[in-house]
Amino acid sequence: MSEREDFLEWVGARLREAEVALHNGDAGPRRAIWSTSDPVTVFGAWMDANGAAEAFQLFGRLEDSFSDCTSYMHEVISADVSGDLAYTVGYEHTAASVQGEPRKYTLRVTQIYRRENGEWKVFHRHADTVQTTAD
Repeated sequence: MSEREDFLEWVGARLREAEVALHNGDAGPRRAIWSTSDPVTVFGAWMDANGAAEAFQLFGRLEDSFSDCTSYMHEVISADVSGDLAYTVGYEHTAASVQGEPRKYTLRVTQIYRRENGEWKVFHRHADTVQTTAD
């Protein structure tokens, strides 16, 4: 299996599990796959953070607002690995409750990852909302 295929397997398993957990109100798995070494940045669809400490606080606010995830799909449009750096570009299609209200939405997401101690860690996320006819 190529390095890219290994990375995409990680994205489809560990990253997906972390996002589903977050949308069910548990940010622990997301925190586990994010870097604690700055620079870390989040330019989120709803909130931003600069630095690992701010990002982890942001994840706590998200954790408090999400529940009842009924579906999550990360549609990867482009991805690659170069040494200890990797990226994904794609869409996240999610159905979950936000502040107790059921919502269905799509985010356009770019994430950048680095390998730390042999494990992939997210260190940058940029997301914005997308209006689609399927929503």
